[in-house]
Amino acid sequence: MNEEPGSIRDDVHRFYAEAATVVAGDASPCCGADVPDGRFGAAVYGNLDEADLPDASVLASLGCGNPTAVAALREGEVVLDLGSGGGIDVLLSARRVGPTGKAYGLDMVPEMLDLARRNVAEAGATNVEILEGHIEDVPLPASSVDVVISNCVINLSGDKPAVFAEMFRVLRPAGRVGVSDVVAEDRLSISERVELGSVVGCIAGALSVSEYRDGLGAAGFVDIETTFTHPVVDGMHASIVTATKPA
Repeated sequence: MNEEPGSIRDDVHRFYAEAATVVAGDASPCCGADVPDGRFGAAVYGNLDEADLPDASVLASLGCGNPTAVAALREGEVVLDLGSGGGIDVLLSARRVGPTGKAYGLDMVPEMLDLARRNVAEAGATNVEILEGHIEDVPLPASSVDVVISNCVINLSGDKPAVFAEMFRVLRPAGRVGVSDVVAEDRLSISERVELGSVVGCIAGALSVSEYRDGLGAAGFVDIETTFTHPVVDGMHASIVTATKPA
């Protein structure tokens, strides 16, 4: 499923720039504007220990899951968060991989990049690097990352095959993917998804289960699994998607 990448990117850029500005004013933005409350944001992390996280990183949490738990990060690993926003998943990843590991965050929105860098500095995280760029063109060398995570961002891309190809490229052999994303049941057509919500609301651009599996498979991934975690709107679910790059 491929949309019009340019116009979608502009809409996403505008929405998340405004969200970062809201957070800078000590308020909580709304991701998933087409979705009932409680299905996006910090609430979906479960027992999130916020004590050592900057307030702004929690306020800026706009995802639909907890990819750091999904990916089962280990000490010493290198992890890349696609669409890292205010940095909550990068900071959680940095804790899990420890001082011998590294966590990269990648985002295209200058306002979010500024917010994330402030949050990283406030947290005192020394094993984090925030990168500016697009998830369709990751500014890292091939085979440089152990794990790719993402939190409700891949559905926002207008060129998902490019995203999957980049994920495969930057991963080392036997590297893995653990993402949270909105995924549609196969019964919903593209037009039906569009009727349920907007792209920036994390609905219209979502892939179906089969489309996700086929897209990751075409990029070269194996052991692809999709698990629904909670409903978002009728026929669409926050989901865990995992896959592996062959060794």
